[in-house]
Formats: sequence, C-alpha cells, structure tokens
Amino acid sequence: MKNIMKKTIITAFVALLVFSCTDDFEALNTDPNGLTDEQSQADFTNVGGPFKPIFLNLYRYDPAWHTQLQHNLNADTFCGYMAPPNPFANGANTTNYAFIGFWDQFPWDIPYSSTGVMKNAGLIKIRGEERFPLMYAVAKVLRVLGMHRVTDVYGPIVYSKYGLNPTFSEYDRQEDVYNQFFVELEEAITTLSTDPSNTQFANFDLVYGGNLGQWIKFANTLRLRLAIRISKVAPAKAKIEAEKSLAHPGGLLESNADNFLIQGGATHPLTTFNSSWNDVRMNASMESILVGYNDARGPVLFEESNVTPGQLKGLRGGMPLLPGYSAALDQKEDYVEFSRLGDSYIADRTPTTSIQLMNAAEAYFLKAEAALRGWTGAGDAQANYEMGINTSFAQHEVSGDAPAYISDNTSTAIDYVDPVNSSNNINAVSNITVSWDAGATNEEKLEKIITQKWIAIFPDGQEAWSEYRRTSYPKIFPVVVNNSGGTIDTDLQVRRLPFPNSEISTNPQGVAQARTLLGGADNGGTRLWWDVPGGNF
Repeated sequence: MKNIMKKTIITAFVALLVFSCTDDFEALNTDPNGLTDEQSQADFTNVGGPFKPIFLNLYRYDPAWHTQLQHNLNADTFCGYMAPPNPFANGANTTNYAFIGFWDQFPWDIPYSSTGVMKNAGLIKIRGEERFPLMYAVAKVLRVLGMHRVTDVYGPIVYSKYGLNPTFSEYDRQEDVYNQFFVELEEAITTLSTDPSNTQFANFDLVYGGNLGQWIKFANTLRLRLAIRISKVAPAKAKIEAEKSLAHPGGLLESNADNFLIQGGATHPLTTFNSSWNDVRMNASMESILVGYNDARGPVLFEESNVTPGQLKGLRGGMPLLPGYSAALDQKEDYVEFSRLGDSYIADRTPTTSIQLMNAAEAYFLKAEAALRGWTGAGDAQANYEMGINTSFAQHEVSGDAPAYISDNTSTAIDYVDPVNSSNNINAVSNITVSWDAGATNEEKLEKIITQKWIAIFPDGQEAWSEYRRTSYPKIFPVVVNNSGGTIDTDLQVRRLPFPNSEISTNPQGVAQARTLLGGADNGGTRLWWDVPGGNF
C-alpha cells in the first residue's frame, strides 16, 4: 500500500473543496543481555518513541483538513451529531452519498500511513515484544482501538497479514478481524495484569500518564464495547468476551477520571472546523433530541445560534445546493448562523486540546445493555442506565440537573423547523422519554440506552455511527437528498464507505479479494458483518 499523498493531489483537493480552509528505568527488569544503563535507556526510548504518532493519529490532530476527511465529513454527519453549512462540491458530496473518492480514503490512509497505528505498533512489536512486554501490551490495545474504527467503516481490512506478502496486501474478513481483536485484548490484559504498578510507560503515555491499571480498565471496557458490537451476529461469542471483562478484577472505566482522553497539547481539529473555517454546525437530529429533552448538556455541547437568538438550532445533514442559491458559499453564508459547537471547540473561549475516544458514561451504558441481554456480572440495567446519565452530566458539570432529567417521563424529541428553508422541515422520528420504564420491552429499553449513550459519547461520531448502524438507535433524520443512485436506502441510511481509491490504485489484487470477503456490492448500502437487519433481541 502506498499512502503518500503528493502535493499535486493536495492542490487539486483544495481547489475542489475551496476550503476556508524516560524516567523510572530502575523499574525495568535486569537486562539479561548485560547491556549498560546507557544502552538500555536508548533501547527503551527506541521502543517508546513510536507511541506518540499512534496517539496523535488515532484521531489526527494535524493537519486539520485530514481529520475533516477522516471523521467529520462522514461519520460525524452520518451519526446525526454535526452537519456542514457548506454544501461542498456544489452540493453533491459524501454527506449526501455522492461519494468523493479522495475524501473517503482518509479513514483508511491515516491508520496505514507512516504515522499511523499499524506501522508504529509493528515497530513496537519488533523492538519491544520480548524485552518490554508491558509496553508492547499497550501497543496491542492501541492497535485494536485504532483498527476497529477502520473495519467499522469499510468491513474487511488488512490486519493479520499486514506487511507479510511482498506481492499485495491481503485482507481479512471482518469476523476474523474481530476474533483477532479479542485474542489481542486478552493477551494484553493478561500481560498488563502481571505488573500494573510498573511505571516504565510514563514518559510515552499521552492518556493515563503511565498508569497501567488504567490501561487495564480501558482494555476491559474496549473488549466489552466490541462484544456488544457483535451481539446480534455472534451472540455466544459476544457473551463470552463480555463476561471476561465484567468479571475481570481490573474493572472497567468507572468515573470521569478514567476517561480515555488523548492529551495531545495541540489545537483540536474540531475547533478549527467550528470556529476558524466555520465548516461544522449542530445537526438537526441533535437539536430535536437535546432541545426536546430540555437537556442541560445542550448549551454546553453547542452554542446558541444567531439565526434563532437564545436557542439552539441545528441543520439537516446531507443538504444539496438548495434552490435559490447559485454558489455553495452563498448557501453557507446563511447556514453558518446556526449553532456552533460549544466553548470546548471555540478558539477564543476555553478550547480543549484533548481528544476523547471513550468515557466512563459509555461503560455504564454498555453494562446496561449487557444486563438486558442477561450477561453475568452486568448488574441491573436501570441502575447502569441512570449511572451513565449521572456520569455524563458530571462530566459536563451540570450534575444538579440530572435527577429531574432522569425522572422525566413526558419530554420527547421535537419536530425540526428550518428558519431558512421550510422544505427541510421534518417531524420528530422518536417518541421515547428519558425515564426508565421497567414494564417496557427490551427493544424500548435499548432505544433509551443507545439514545443516552449517543449523547454521552459526543463528539466521537465514529462510535456513534457504528452504534446507529448496529441498533438503528437513536432514531435520527435522514439526509435531505440521497445522491447514491439507488445503492443506499434513504430510511436505512449509509452503512459503510466504499474501499478507498488509494487502495484500488496501489493494491488492486487486495481490493478484489476484499470485495469477495465483503459479501456484497462495494458501495455504501452494503451491511458490514455485525450489521444484521431486524430487531435487537
């Protein structure tokens, strides 16, 4: 695979889009090879060095336009979180299923690049598997974290045979990839549990400061996430893997102090999209649910709009160039007045430099669903559900509003009204309330759980989109225009991205194999292995 982007391609892309755009060495075991302290320390740094590019590219920090294509103009929009006020490419683009090949290769190209997870985890394996097993264990966890996001976009991926075939890059079926994930997480958790107080990773850890006990919690929670993901297609396997995590003495993420936040120390790309380029705004589905529920997190996650002063106002995803506009930037001028993301992503406010890829609230919602499925060790579904909400409210410092919110059995999502163009108006698509109903069906209970998880894990649109495809929850608005030419059902919405142009051009034999493993047409309407139609129980 060749994922090196040439200047000419970058120039063409910009023209197309018109973007506004090592201490504690004593903690190591005695070197069996009798190396000097200096040699040992140099070797240690050699192993630790590749971690930084992994951390900084799981969700790429820089350049921001890479991240816009890695996540924002696909998953962040598909899941109902955000929408671009600019109808890029004259209104026919990936957000409304007119896939742009150059855009859609970034979720693939970044993980497989020289700074991505696959190459650097491979370097850590070569340099540290035998001498620094604890550090290699962390690398395995990170590889699973990064690559489950890739397989959940495309389906079959290059994984177990990465770098082994000199002729072409061989793909694995998604089922086999997931099975390998579970093996690697089990190995990593077992290794980390042998010496969780070891601090050898401290100088290289951009999440937990070298606390391996926290990495065990995270790996357990990640395994539970992936077990839940396959619960419809492989329920027996899902139960086995989930119960390993639920029973493990290392535990799961429990409080917001456990949240997986990459401390990159640089501008969050969302801040650039939101307040510099003005290329992202609140999605109408977010408005419908947050405003309908009188959710105190709403004004934290988003800013009041200029188009409806004093109120949150989202815009529909998948808008074309609407009638009455002759140019995309003219339409953007009107829709840029809708709600921006909140202070955490506004440059002159209190912008975060941390990227969230999992939080404790998610762990409670995972346990709530596990309880619905009757898995041992999950606890009580309602208690976990309510604890998930409480934990999320605490994260956003609005804990005082949580009790009334949790007991609200009347508020529902609201109809959407577009103050600029009434043709975008649409009725609410869900009538569930927040409060738990012990007499409801498991399906109704799951809709509540996933809807609250969707709010709580914001802004991780990749995970939110995956959960939407798995469960059909929360119920979100369809695109305004479907430009797929009939390959994607408007009501079912997009299920995956096609295999990227970068692979088609550099690894055609591999892509041909991947299309066979996919089990359907290489388009956005084909379901992934774990994406099984029908009810959730």
